Amino acid sequence: MDYSKIILNKGKEFSLQRMHPWVFSGAIAKKDSTLADGDIVEIYSNQNQYLGTGYYSGGGSISVRIISFVKTEINEEFWFEKLNKAYQYRLQLSILNETTNVCRLFFGEGDGVPGLILDYYDGHVVFQAHSWGVYLQKDNITTAIKRVLGSALKSIYDKSAETLSKHHAEKSVNGFIFGTDQEIIVKENNHLFKIDFINGQKTGFFIDQRDNRQLLGHYSKGKTVLNTFCYTGGFSVYSAAAGANIVHSVDSSQSAITLCDKNIELNNVQNHESYAVDTFEFLKDKQNIYDVIVLDPPAFAKSRDSKHNAVIGYKRLNALAIKLIKPNGIIFTFSCSGVVDKYLFYNTITAAAIEARRNVKILHYLIQPADHPVTPYFAEGEYLKGMVLWVE
Repeated sequence: MDYSKIILNKGKEFSLQRMHPWVFSGAIAKKDSTLADGDIVEIYSNQNQYLGTGYYSGGGSISVRIISFVKTEINEEFWFEKLNKAYQYRLQLSILNETTNVCRLFFGEGDGVPGLILDYYDGHVVFQAHSWGVYLQKDNITTAIKRVLGSALKSIYDKSAETLSKHHAEKSVNGFIFGTDQEIIVKENNHLFKIDFINGQKTGFFIDQRDNRQLLGHYSKGKTVLNTFCYTGGFSVYSAAAGANIVHSVDSSQSAITLCDKNIELNNVQNHESYAVDTFEFLKDKQNIYDVIVLDPPAFAKSRDSKHNAVIGYKRLNALAIKLIKPNGIIFTFSCSGVVDKYLFYNTITAAAIEARRNVKILHYLIQPADHPVTPYFAEGEYLKGMVLWVE
């Protein structure tokens, strides 16, 4: 099949030769004037050397996102091979096993297709297109999911209206592509969680904290634990089940607290209390109460323009927790802001510790798990940063 060609300016081919999957608008020398958002295009150097195939986007600074560095036809078979490779990778690493039936099935650039997110909840798949080019391939992707999962597939739910740009979101309606609505309870490291991907944030559950929740359990026995920005209570369940004396869950959303309480009940643990209140407000008078504090806020920065304010927010939150925690306490602190890289996050936590005037040791650096793969060609994929701190 013949695709439209985009020619790059001289010297702009190097990032693609290093397998970085983005082509910025300023790199383009020549393109077809009739190109529309989502069209499949082939990228060539100024010397007419083929570099990659991707989908075009005319609206932003990233004009093309590469989905293949090998000349190929983008058809149903292409999508089957992409998704099957991602699925086999997760099976070979035993991410899905007898104790865990939830994982990220496909992770954008990490699995070779920018803008495609698939989350797996015990046979139920949530599809999210973060770009119009991926959304236009929905039928082929759906067919590929059915082929890859076979009889294990129970439903596919399209939740792209929240992730597409405003212009394209108007042409997308969330709903079931395959299967119907039913109650979903999944198992993660033998802990149970109710999933509401229709009404919940993101795809219904923060799958990317699985390994970090397990680590928190290691530090929770006999402790007084505070889980801030708790959402559905993932960290709370692990702490309580590991034998914490008491776990307090805090979130400003009452619906999140309601789901958190249901998950606590599902796991038959009693040592838990929840509070629907702003975290900063809650922390004001909590000096020397908690042995362990979890700080897992939503992304404070979603664009480079808001990076400065985000850093101020992270510093304020962490300085407050470091000041308040009991002597020899442990803080799990995270940032999921893509524009705040791990070095800036480390420097921000350092600044918070200096402001708090407490002796702090770093016990662990934390990242996202293997079902959210990071490649050496796309460092931007390492969006989740975390540290475990010991506060004397």
